[in-house]
Amino acid sequence: MTGLNPNLLLAVPLAPLAGSAIAGLLGTKFFGNVVGRKVSHTATILGVLIAFLISFQTLMAVMDGATYTGTVYRWMTVAGVNLEVGFQIDSLSAMMMCVVTFVSLMVHIYTIGYMAEDEGYNRFFSYISLFTFSMLMLVMANNFLQLFFGWEAVGLVSYLLIGFWFKRPTAIVANMKAFLVNRVGDFGFILGIGLLLAYSGTMNYADVFAKREALAALHLPGTDWGLLTVACICLFIGAMGKSAQFPLHVWLPDSMEGPTPISALIHAATMVTAGIFMVSRMSPLFELSDTALSFILVIGSITALFMGFLGIIQNDIKRVVAYSTLSQLGYMTVALGASAYSVAVFHLMTHAFFKALLFLGAGSVIIGMHHDQDIRNMGGLRKHMPITWITSLLGSLALIGTPFFSGFYSKDSIIEAVHATHIPGAGFANFAVLAGVFVTAFYSFRMYFLVFHGEERFGKAHAHDDHAHDHAPAHDSDAHHEEEDEAHGHHGLEPGQKPHESPFVVWFPLVMLAIPSVLIGFFAIQPMLFGEFFKGVIAVGENHHAMHELAEEFHGPVAMAIHGLMTAPFWLALAGVATAYYCYMINPRVPAWFYAKFKAIHTLLDNKYYMDKINEAVFAKGARLLGDGLWNVGDRTLIDGLVVNGSAKVVGWFSGLTRLAQTGYIYHYAFVMIIGILGFLVYFLPFWHA
Repeated sequence: MTGLNPNLLLAVPLAPLAGSAIAGLLGTKFFGNVVGRKVSHTATILGVLIAFLISFQTLMAVMDGATYTGTVYRWMTVAGVNLEVGFQIDSLSAMMMCVVTFVSLMVHIYTIGYMAEDEGYNRFFSYISLFTFSMLMLVMANNFLQLFFGWEAVGLVSYLLIGFWFKRPTAIVANMKAFLVNRVGDFGFILGIGLLLAYSGTMNYADVFAKREALAALHLPGTDWGLLTVACICLFIGAMGKSAQFPLHVWLPDSMEGPTPISALIHAATMVTAGIFMVSRMSPLFELSDTALSFILVIGSITALFMGFLGIIQNDIKRVVAYSTLSQLGYMTVALGASAYSVAVFHLMTHAFFKALLFLGAGSVIIGMHHDQDIRNMGGLRKHMPITWITSLLGSLALIGTPFFSGFYSKDSIIEAVHATHIPGAGFANFAVLAGVFVTAFYSFRMYFLVFHGEERFGKAHAHDDHAHDHAPAHDSDAHHEEEDEAHGHHGLEPGQKPHESPFVVWFPLVMLAIPSVLIGFFAIQPMLFGEFFKGVIAVGENHHAMHELAEEFHGPVAMAIHGLMTAPFWLALAGVATAYYCYMINPRVPAWFYAKFKAIHTLLDNKYYMDKINEAVFAKGARLLGDGLWNVGDRTLIDGLVVNGSAKVVGWFSGLTRLAQTGYIYHYAFVMIIGILGFLVYFLPFWHA
């Protein structure tokens, strides 16, 4: 360990935690609103800014060769196993620290404008700062205990944020759904950790990795399954919950019930990428199990393609971006399955910037539209909201993989890596990631054209009343309109009203996120994928050649972008944009025709492949049947009927018998005594003669 100060590293998670405590305790009713809004947002923003500056300094030091692995605090030792808080700072964790803190800082600034009139303003700042602390503890961990603490903490804060407007039934259902689905994944996650602990005797990453060859030689007792394969699949099931992979993806679209800033922070840039980070961190283990990698590849392929299809039919602006997130998480997972961990992390980083940009851009549109989220009620916003328009366009171009944009370098690398891999499932994965390019371009620019171009459809009477609304209160001049909207149960612009550009605190983060969305891929691809950046941090086995083949074909970012203009992904993306333009700008009758001809497919997509209904019919009803069975048979029949009431009846029966002898007459008792004495005499008489 060289060059990094552990006390300074400790300030990275503790600074946001201190800001969260100030806003959450002193700024709420808990301690009587001791501090106001200004102090709350200043304290939390300052805490995250300090964390970002130290994280950036740490990244620079790590790039110069500095590392740190050590224990910060030992909690206890149980049967020789140390339970402790410790940091492992290398290129992977330093990069994640910078991404988490930068996106969080932008979201904090954005929130000042977005939540300006909300009565839970201070509470919201406390939550997002607490989330930042939790995520930093997760990515900085050097042991499984701290990883699990951060893992569960981000889940808890996500629950609080999704249900931030806790008086809305839909928000309560959404946060409970997220919590329960994540518990399913976390059950697998803790089983994986438990297996590794049981057979390695340690929770420290480095010690477990050192024993990986011995673990790979073991089998799960009573089976012929490889122990490491089972442990890796269990760990990945945890990632399936947190990173919303099929079939544990159902919570993420519903989480849009939370305010837009947390959609950007949690469900685009940080929490949902925790699973991708974890598998990359565990690459020395996953590389020893082709079965686990094949499982990951197939799950990621299904998510990448089939979640993209759902984005095509969404009309809520936030849900389009949410399904886009699901699809892109699938791409990252496919890269993990292809042993291209550095590519997955690279896409994680580029995606964090452009997807946070798209979410915050959607929030800016929602503000301008007076909280109407239905893209069918928009159109022509380009001239009214120029900054939101240009930043959203840049984010969309990055998302679809336009050459020279950051998303191109990471997404194209994933497609190349999948093409180069040969593990089972690679054929389907190759088809899924290529088809997903067209799908992504189509739904992204469907939303873009409907929102920013074409006729102005706002300020009119609409039949589209089936969409959700983000109930973040308005600010500035919107406040009185919002009060009127709430009073009449209506959202959207009144006839004659025009949308206007959002205030500085809202559009400034859009500009700051647009810069890395365009540029960072160009500058980072060489060191992150083909340089020394992840050397010694991410392990790739000799039998997996995807990264080697990518390195042979790479001749610099400019050459890669120029070559990209002649490859299938570019033409598929261009076809997706052109199709969206034709269908929604030139000939809107085409989507209506498709809807009429393929109504069954539309119904399938509209019902999200019936996954919610399957979960309700199988798991929810199954749990209720099990509960009813346990209540009727276990509780009522066995416990109440047999144990409690049964024992009472036995006592009553026995006492009824004994009561027959209790007559109250002395001569009855004397008679019994005499009979008893005679009995004793008869029984013991032989002993006396002897």
